[in-house]
Amino acid sequence: MKGINYADLKALIEENSWTQNKQGVDANGRMMQAWLETLGMTTTVYYRENIGNHLLFSSTKIQGLPKLLLLGHLDTVFPPHSFEGFRENEEWIYGPGSCDMKGGNFVALSALRHVFAEHGQLCNVDFLLVSDEETGSDDSKAITREIATKYDACLDFEAAGEDHEVVNGRKGVATYCVELNGVAAHAGNQYSQGKNANLAAAKLLLTLTELTNLEQGTTINVGKIKGGISANTISPQAQLMVEARFTQADEQQRVLEAIPVLIHQHGIDGVSATLSGGLQRDVMTPSTEQQALIDKLSQLLGYPLKTEQRGGVSDANVTSGAGLPTLDGFGPYGDGDHTEFERASKRSFSRRIEEVTTIVRHYSPKPSTVNS
Repeated sequence: MKGINYADLKALIEENSWTQNKQGVDANGRMMQAWLETLGMTTTVYYRENIGNHLLFSSTKIQGLPKLLLLGHLDTVFPPHSFEGFRENEEWIYGPGSCDMKGGNFVALSALRHVFAEHGQLCNVDFLLVSDEETGSDDSKAITREIATKYDACLDFEAAGEDHEVVNGRKGVATYCVELNGVAAHAGNQYSQGKNANLAAAKLLLTLTELTNLEQGTTINVGKIKGGISANTISPQAQLMVEARFTQADEQQRVLEAIPVLIHQHGIDGVSATLSGGLQRDVMTPSTEQQALIDKLSQLLGYPLKTEQRGGVSDANVTSGAGLPTLDGFGPYGDGDHTEFERASKRSFSRRIEEVTTIVRHYSPKPSTVNS
């Protein structure tokens, strides 16, 4: 494979695409759209008013052959004028999104270009780019779930592992806000008339945390707590911000069923509790179908794909939760993501582009090799 021209990656990195910067996210999307449409792909735009548009790029479909979905996101975590710019040396590409995940999108784009140049067209391989992954995919995940039902396999382009592992498991995550409402009273003169929301919050913190089961990979974290008015006032209000993570589907179900019940079991009469939030992303667990995909891709590449599991989440959780065999981590290896030191390895770009080209070539065969 010839040397890599990083000009298009440079253009992507230099356009700020903080999730809340709709103009910048859409500008990144338009660049990808222009490049992919030159490969004969058609674009479906999911227009959004306050965040970037989600984009699905579709190729020709040949019935009877498996269909592959490539999955990425357009947004990054850095606001304008914080961490910006592109630079490179002999070993590394530096800049926001270099590994998370403009670098991954560039890997997918490069592979599609190579196969298009070889075959003259693309078929049965589509590419979904969402605009809100870094803030939880709250808007896009319903679209992603629906689209996932139309494919046989999915590759997500988050960063590779240090030894180019792909990701076959990710924790699921749920986030909640618990609002507690009591009755204010003077702590000296009318202590017994108050209904202490802070006390209810303290008891709930302990109760919710006890849902944790480290042996099963389940953690419950009350990461933020606030409440009260002053030291001499019985607190009329309190709030808990709760995150739950799990590595197994049955643990996910246990926690999701338990939390709505437990918030009312704080034991403080006169304090009411309300719950908002819920499941953000399904747990991604290894499966028989996923292992078959690993074996298939390993055979195509001529060597075993190494795998790893991660505690963080991605849109691979969404497609996996929809029942689509999914592997993540097909972007380049890098480090420093979500910091001003973010970078991606040039050697890794070469390897990943070659690997993904081989995979796309399999799913998008030459027209002359397809039986009519």
